[in-house]
Amino acid sequence: MSASSAFNEEKMGSSSVGEAEYAYDPVSGKIFSSDYNRHDDLKEMLDSNKDSLKLEAMKRIVAMIARGKNASDLFPAVVKNVACKNIEVKKLVYVYLVRYAEEQQDLALLSISTFQRGLKDPNQLIRASALRVLSSIRVTIIVPIMMLAIKEAASDMSPYVRKTAAHAIPKLYSLDPEQKDQLIEVIEKLLADKTTLVAGSVVMAFEEVCPERIDLIHKNYRKLCNLLIDVEEWGQVVIINMLTRYARTQFLNPNLNESLLEDGGSGDKTFYGSDEDEDDDEKENKEKAEAAALAKRKPYVMDPDHRLLLRNTKPLLQSRNAAVVMAVAQLYFHLAPKAEVGVIAKALVRLLRSHSEVQFVVLQNVATMTIRRRGMFEPYLKSFYIRSTDPTLIKILKLEVLTNLANETNISTILREFQTYIKSMDKDFVAATIQAIGRCATNIGEVRDTCLNGLVQLLSNRDELVVAESVVVIKKLLQMQPEKHSDIIKHMAKLTDNIQVPMARASILWLIGEYCEHVPKIAPDVLRKMAKSFTYEEDIVKLQILNLAAKLYLTNSKQTKLLTQYVLNLAKYDQNYDIRDRARFIRQLIVPTEKSGALSKYAKKLFLALKPAPVLESPFKDRDHFQLGSLSHLLNAKAGGYQELPDWPEAAPDPSVRNVEVPEWTKCSSREKRKEKKVEKPFYSDSEGESGPTESADSETNSASASDSASDSEQSRSSSESEESDEGSESEEEKENKNKKKVVKKAVKESESEQSSEEENRKLEKKIKQQEKDSETVSDDEESDSESSQSTSEDSESEAEVKKKAPVSRTPPKPVKKEKKEMSLLDLDDFEPATSPQVTPISTLLSNSLVTDLEGLSLSDSVLAPSTITPSGTLKSYELLHRITGEGLSVEYCFGRQPFSPDANMVAVQLQFTNNSTSETKNLHMKDVKLQSGMRVKEFPEIELLPAGDTASAVMGIDFCDSTQAANLQLCTSTRKFFVSIQPPVGELMRPVFLTENEFKREQGQLMGMNELTEKLILDAKYRNEHAIVQRVTTAAHLSRVPCGSDNECSPSVPPPDHPAHRFAGRTVTSGSLVLVTVATGEEGVAQLTVNCEKMVIGTMLVKDILLALTQ
Repeated sequence: MSASSAFNEEKMGSSSVGEAEYAYDPVSGKIFSSDYNRHDDLKEMLDSNKDSLKLEAMKRIVAMIARGKNASDLFPAVVKNVACKNIEVKKLVYVYLVRYAEEQQDLALLSISTFQRGLKDPNQLIRASALRVLSSIRVTIIVPIMMLAIKEAASDMSPYVRKTAAHAIPKLYSLDPEQKDQLIEVIEKLLADKTTLVAGSVVMAFEEVCPERIDLIHKNYRKLCNLLIDVEEWGQVVIINMLTRYARTQFLNPNLNESLLEDGGSGDKTFYGSDEDEDDDEKENKEKAEAAALAKRKPYVMDPDHRLLLRNTKPLLQSRNAAVVMAVAQLYFHLAPKAEVGVIAKALVRLLRSHSEVQFVVLQNVATMTIRRRGMFEPYLKSFYIRSTDPTLIKILKLEVLTNLANETNISTILREFQTYIKSMDKDFVAATIQAIGRCATNIGEVRDTCLNGLVQLLSNRDELVVAESVVVIKKLLQMQPEKHSDIIKHMAKLTDNIQVPMARASILWLIGEYCEHVPKIAPDVLRKMAKSFTYEEDIVKLQILNLAAKLYLTNSKQTKLLTQYVLNLAKYDQNYDIRDRARFIRQLIVPTEKSGALSKYAKKLFLALKPAPVLESPFKDRDHFQLGSLSHLLNAKAGGYQELPDWPEAAPDPSVRNVEVPEWTKCSSREKRKEKKVEKPFYSDSEGESGPTESADSETNSASASDSASDSEQSRSSSESEESDEGSESEEEKENKNKKKVVKKAVKESESEQSSEEENRKLEKKIKQQEKDSETVSDDEESDSESSQSTSEDSESEAEVKKKAPVSRTPPKPVKKEKKEMSLLDLDDFEPATSPQVTPISTLLSNSLVTDLEGLSLSDSVLAPSTITPSGTLKSYELLHRITGEGLSVEYCFGRQPFSPDANMVAVQLQFTNNSTSETKNLHMKDVKLQSGMRVKEFPEIELLPAGDTASAVMGIDFCDSTQAANLQLCTSTRKFFVSIQPPVGELMRPVFLTENEFKREQGQLMGMNELTEKLILDAKYRNEHAIVQRVTTAAHLSRVPCGSDNECSPSVPPPDHPAHRFAGRTVTSGSLVLVTVATGEEGVAQLTVNCEKMVIGTMLVKDILLALTQ
């Protein structure tokens, strides 16, 4: 029953639940209370033998708690039902006990044995609730029981119970801090948990109990980075904040070299340049020493784990939770290189459309960011313009940001905005605007006079507060160039009769006293007026009247001697002791007597010394030492529990502490099988076995950690930091290579029968090619032999895993020969580079530009076979309809990769129908059913008759809208309807496009930042040559090879480099978005895969597919 229905029943019933009953005494007419029978009906229901009544009572009690009413007097009646066998009642009892166990500890202790039994309950919710109640009883005597329960729950099969165990750890720690060592062991165990449900809770426990034990995070760092995207939102916030502190202790400052260059280029030179006594030789020597120190510093190379953290947190900038976006923003601000911090600006500006509370926190952090990195938010200047509906706090913060962003280029726009703001009815906001104008004038000298004139015009405003604030700001600006603005000082002196705001009157008096030499006639008259009203002025004004009198006495004693003595006598008997003390001090200082000391000689220097002009600084300037997004930053004061952000280390700690041995999850009967499986699929076996097409978080963890560990070992090799790790990694690679050879041999033996028929067909093809190419050299023949043998071995391996079939219908042999003759020049096997290094440059050039040459040829549908574009001779087929489901009709489909002539925005899908039944099938056609929004289908022509045992082919077009979502269709015959779905791999959603290398690099430069994904990998031993890489990439995705150009990688006169970069280009079929792929190879099979794509989802999926293709 819901809370509202329970509430209605209570109102309609005889007694009100949770409140005392009130009635009228018919005799006395007074109100009397019946507290003695409060909640009696609920207690009766709880004592009943019927579970339905108990359940009803518990629902009403929980509804009372939800409405904030006190139900603690029901504790004895509720706690008796903790042993109830009804699961629904037991859950609600535990909810009640969690709320009141701390208040009624003695009664809760009586039921501890029941809670312990609940920890063994088969229902995970009961186990978790029992642990939650047990940890809510704040009695030290049961600490051992709680510790035992937490340890058992940490090993529970249910992740929900393990999460509850993580929540119980801080409760036990606050109850008994001496249990810290045992709790750390539990935290270490839970940190190794791979489920996303537990990750956030255990990190929270880590932060509460042992935030200094950074060594516990080392082994789990990569896992936490990879799980981050799937953790619940508040867990993400906790993990990101913890990883920010971790990264500050484990990685080098990415902006260190830039800051050193800035310091060395500006600060040091000016310092030494001002020292005139130093010899020129010493200067030169010091400059050379500084230059040598900068040169010795190694160029900064970002740690792969540092990059992993930045890469995995970037997608969270699109989170719907403002706290997550803010956490990622502070992480990037504190950890990322300057060039990459800009990505957070757009996300933070998006949060400004949220509630005013969220805006307040975001603007506080943006105001701090704009002081150090102004350029981030300059493109979004208009987003900080103030709306009339904004609260005053938001307006003032936006003003702060606008003032920080002001520079020579945008100051005119900002000042026009400020002019509008001054007309606002919100006086506090107007005062803040005038202060902002003063800051702009201080920071940007070019507009100082303009701002000053504008502020002087405000002095004639009707609103006294506006005039007063203008006077205060003008006073600060006039200190910069007082001699030029004596007219303004005279104008302000006239305002003393009208302005009543104490701060403004004090500012005018200070100005007149400080620059009395510029207004010698007006100053004594102002003092005369002030002396008349001295007794009625505020204290701050009285102090400035004393200062004015002293300064005029020292500069113009003839006119002001008597006035000064009069003012000093008035101040002598003032109620404020500050004013009395000031009057005594000034009298002894400026009026020399026998008793006055030596200081009176220097009175003029003391009072009329040149004062430096005030620097108008942002109030947020001193906040950046607090971590952004924290409560301490918001309050500008250290809050309880705040942990300081550590400084960057001077030398990078050992990165090998984060290396983790990948566990073997697949169960095998013997050690040899386990080794073979590990070599065959070292990182992805977990994901394929468990999750299928949608990868689980665990599989992502394994793959990412493995690639990162590989990159770590490569980095350590290149820098030659540790020889032992080199030897270990080399020995492991040798073992893996041996195991891989065994697996290949085994696969070849298993597929000999399937291979024999294919080898005969390929021999016939080779004979035809040799007849057509009599003029070619022997090397070309060897090249084609090696290619054919390699492709057959690859085909046999792939056929053992996935069913592949050429999508060509059964036809007589003669047309096949004719088609082969027409396609002889277009067969890719002839043109692709061979595995051997002795490749002729002409064939290389042909292979690079082959696909683009094919695009210009006009071929008929019958001639344009799929082999024209696909690198291998066969296409991967997918089962659309099984022969058992289809009652004898089986259908397979493949993506032919030829343009679909009726509509260029559709993907061509080739269907092959086989009638395995004994009867004929009639009227085969397709209907589009349940298509996703935007998808379109062009059906194939209806097949009127398909005889028994025969095969037919057809081509249809589907517009997938650049999405891998399945198209759900209906395949119909004359008698039956079958629901089928066609789901495209991401590589089939694109078409090849020709780009030169310079065009490729130019387009790649425009698709940086969030549009670029980079992964490091170790190529399989079979795929380390150019031919294999090109074949695997073009098999995984329908892309064309970009020919080498500017860097002369493949020109005929220059031999190819040892480690070239292979580039591929294409566009998505529907939207035409550019897709750029780069595979840069290195030593010992280490490679880097980079995908640049406007569509981030397609880019992410493409990276995974190509990684699988190159490492599988």
